[in-house]
Amino acid sequence: MSEQKRFVPFVSPETNMAEFTARALIIGLLMAVVLGAANAYLGLKAGMTIAATYPAAVIGMALLKLMKGTILEENFARTVGSIGESIAAGAIFTLPAFFIAGIWDPFFTPGNYAISTAIMVAGGILGIMFVALLRRVMVEDVELPFPESVAAAEIHKAGRNGTAGSKYLFSAMGIGAVIQMLGKFKLFAFSYDKVLHFGKGSILFRSPEVSPAYMGVGYIIGPRLAALNFSGGVIAWGLLAPIIAYFKYTAAGDTSMDTTDMLVQVWKDYVRPIAIGGMLVGAAYTLWKMRNSLITGIGRSVSDVKKAATGEVTEIRTEKDLSFTTILGGIGLTAVATFFIYNYFAQDIFAALVATVVMIIAGFFFAAVSGYLVGIIGSSNNPISGLTLSTLVVAAVLMVALGMKGTQGVAAVLGVAAVVCVSAAVAGEMLQDLKAGHILGGTPWKMQLGDIIGVIIASAVMFIPLFILHEGDIKSGGMGFGGDALPAPQASLMAILSNGIVAGQMEWILIFTGMLMGVGFIMMNVKSPMLVSVGMYLPLGTTFAIFVGGLIKGIVERISAKHNFNDAQKSRVENVGILLAAGLIAGEALIGLLFAGFAFWEVPLLEIFKEPTFIISLAVLLFIAYLLVRIPIKNAGKPEDPASPSVPV
Repeated sequence: MSEQKRFVPFVSPETNMAEFTARALIIGLLMAVVLGAANAYLGLKAGMTIAATYPAAVIGMALLKLMKGTILEENFARTVGSIGESIAAGAIFTLPAFFIAGIWDPFFTPGNYAISTAIMVAGGILGIMFVALLRRVMVEDVELPFPESVAAAEIHKAGRNGTAGSKYLFSAMGIGAVIQMLGKFKLFAFSYDKVLHFGKGSILFRSPEVSPAYMGVGYIIGPRLAALNFSGGVIAWGLLAPIIAYFKYTAAGDTSMDTTDMLVQVWKDYVRPIAIGGMLVGAAYTLWKMRNSLITGIGRSVSDVKKAATGEVTEIRTEKDLSFTTILGGIGLTAVATFFIYNYFAQDIFAALVATVVMIIAGFFFAAVSGYLVGIIGSSNNPISGLTLSTLVVAAVLMVALGMKGTQGVAAVLGVAAVVCVSAAVAGEMLQDLKAGHILGGTPWKMQLGDIIGVIIASAVMFIPLFILHEGDIKSGGMGFGGDALPAPQASLMAILSNGIVAGQMEWILIFTGMLMGVGFIMMNVKSPMLVSVGMYLPLGTTFAIFVGGLIKGIVERISAKHNFNDAQKSRVENVGILLAAGLIAGEALIGLLFAGFAFWEVPLLEIFKEPTFIISLAVLLFIAYLLVRIPIKNAGKPEDPASPSVPV
């Protein structure tokens, strides 16, 4: 039986329910601006953003329930509201690089505001257009669990159906929030580091991060994918970082750096570029494996155009995307806009034309890859900066080959990277929301149109909080972007890389070595070379925590097998486990947003311990594991009880 025939959304395709309404759109747009601004601040300070899907789901649900809104209105508001975080990610990873590279000084001018807004609008709409082509391929792929989409959908369903399942979801949200809050108050340490010395060499051991969200993601994706992701972390920290550090520092007699700092610096300077090379090959291999599905999906879109011309379209509501002609028109208009953007930077028509072609190809390439990664590990862990760095490397090589040098060459490189970065970020978030809508029974074209409006509004506003933060830091005696208060780590790295490549100072051997490593993974029949390379790129504490969550799911599966649970019992165990995992993810995300607000307003936090012990952290990890094992198994029910509907993935 096919996935299409088997799957039934929460709201049936035949149901005529309010969805794209003025109130849902306004609530979504307000959330897009507010959550986008909050994430811009957090990203500039800490180099990370918080997935806006869960705050947008909870806030939109609360407001619309007061107005007697429908679940499809809630889904629509969440979709529009969460897109601001993607625009923020694209903005903070690239726009400050123009200042750090010495191109935009001062940062704010009317021209810089206009070109920044154009970059974000062009990239965002391009991402949505590509997603409209890819939606059928991605959301119906049974190999992609979409952990955060399932979690978001369960929030909406639990708020509506009034069944006992909601108590597991909202209880877990409370637990996730409390754990994250106590960690922020320094009751326990989020992670533990220990340097292990072996003769002259050293290895940095890092514990799994105490993160209910990461463990929840690992639980949903399962042990196999979680182990694959973590294997990249093992290669990075157990093999490459120690070897490189030994020959570069220890064997050379350089003892000027602390061992931990040395290993972390090696990971940033050497291992991550190798991981980017692996990601490039992994991305190409991922698209190659998806080629039949991609061709089928695009072919179906073309077929729909032919049917529309003859009046034969009978497509059901939940399968209707923006029309194929609209998509092609959107891509065409975006290409024209980006041509003028690149010509503005490069002052060279041929170079701008080449950059536009590269942007379209790379945009589609990384939109598909971004969606694939979101389908496996969720939007929160999507390595957008790594995908952008890959684009930057390709664009820089082409600009150098075309003879672009100096400031214009660097500006052109950053311009290409910026558009593709926003496109990939929006594509990943859009696909995540479309999967949640697929589960709930939302109308794809309405969600896509809503996100286009959200992209335009968020893009028009996003430059303002960046400017306020930058100028405020300078007036306080700081450096602005790239300084201690606003380090903007991804943007700083992109400025350094683009300057280095254009000036001919890039260490290409690292990228090339990573590409050969990716080829080696393919030859070894690794299920997802891309996921392994992503594991090398992400912090070890993140991949380790996801792995622990996957192990917990594996334990639950073994216990179910040991007790000879029938299909109905396994279904109940699966449902309760996913509800708990979804609650842990959402709870941490919500409290994380609250503490981002505290940081923005510089609210001092309570410190229970100055130097918290990791012993309490271990107890917290065991507590989370106990919840995720004990409660689902306890709710397996009796063999003769009827099966509960399975959670669609």
